Amino acid sequence: MLNVLKYMVIVLVLLQFIQVDITNPITPKNQEIKAPKPIMKMFKRACYDCHSNEVKIPWYANIAPISFYIKRHVDLGRAWLNFSIWETYDKKKKDKKLQEIYKAIYKAMPLADYISMHKEATLSKEQRDQIRKWTNKAPF
Repeated sequence: MLNVLKYMVIVLVLLQFIQVDITNPITPKNQEIKAPKPIMKMFKRACYDCHSNEVKIPWYANIAPISFYIKRHVDLGRAWLNFSIWETYDKKKKDKKLQEIYKAIYKAMPLADYISMHKEATLSKEQRDQIRKWTNKAPF
């Protein structure tokens, strides 16, 4: 048992030498999604840490294997939807993304494990309804 623990510690120490790069690419502000102020506040508070180029990187994102997990979530989040490059999407893609936001915001997003570490990202039912209502009327 002691040997197993010793090897686990060694592996964890060695993992620290594998650094992941979680960076925020610079994008012009005119490419960012345009939404009413209340909707933007909710997006920035609950969505931008995975779905934008404005990710706030916590201190623990430098500790492996947590860093691998966070990088994967950010990469997947940006690939699915990136609010920072919204204006580069064509109308068809914007419409599709609005439909996806409408569905995902109801229950799936933000992810429960993200909310457990970031209580401020919690969205009330009313806030979710506001976002859903906006996605139906968004002029894109």
